[in-house]
Amino acid sequence: MSREGLIVGMDVDEDALEKAQAVLKAAKCRIVLIHSNFSQIGEQLKNQGIEKVDFILADLGLCSAQIADERFGLSFQTNMPLDMRIDKRLRLSAADIVNRFDEKNLADLIFKYGQDRASRRIARFIVSHRKENRITTTGQLADIVCRALGNKGYRSRIHPATRTFQALRIAVNQELENLEKMLTAAPDLLNKDGWIAIISYHSLEDRIVKNDFRQNGSNGIYNIITKKPLIPSQKEIAENNRARSAKLRIAQKR
Repeated sequence: MSREGLIVGMDVDEDALEKAQAVLKAAKCRIVLIHSNFSQIGEQLKNQGIEKVDFILADLGLCSAQIADERFGLSFQTNMPLDMRIDKRLRLSAADIVNRFDEKNLADLIFKYGQDRASRRIARFIVSHRKENRITTTGQLADIVCRALGNKGYRSRIHPATRTFQALRIAVNQELENLEKMLTAAPDLLNKDGWIAIISYHSLEDRIVKNDFRQNGSNGIYNIITKKPLIPSQKEIAENNRARSAKLRIAQKR
């Protein structure tokens, strides 16, 4: 990009912004990094005096450093405080949800965002356990889920607690709602022939992106560039196993 260009980056994790600053320090163009959720893209661009952009790229995934960082409390591979707030300005943590929500709402949340058919049984075990002891760590929660699923949980290729942890993370960080807000704002922010590219990592995100692109394509707003999502090659997966579930969809403003 030339010196006349501008890259605006947004993230709710301040450490990610610091790393981006280091990576982009050699860039010839101007760099603006903002501590904000991409759901506020319109407001943040307006604050910078920007009406339209040529390209919007959103990577919806977490990095390995975030998953391993005890401050975030995301992983059941290591016992850490149960939090899951990527943005520490958020009030509700995963511990708040598992200790406060009633059984029905907890089951509904696990089913809606985790797509786990055993959500009612998992919620029942969580509510039963918290009557004796507050659930405060990822290890506690993972153990409860494993006991709820018993041997059946280990027949799956993924850890029994994966779907419950996904559901809680999505709920805590309001991931799907924020994605929808960003997608709604995007058409008005793109220049003619501008591009929007979204990398998603699970079916709930991908479905939202697919439906948004399809609707905007039908309305004559977008040309859909990727009729089917682009997925990583075996070589890319071998180099970075976390990329295995990534799906990239691209559209262009008409």
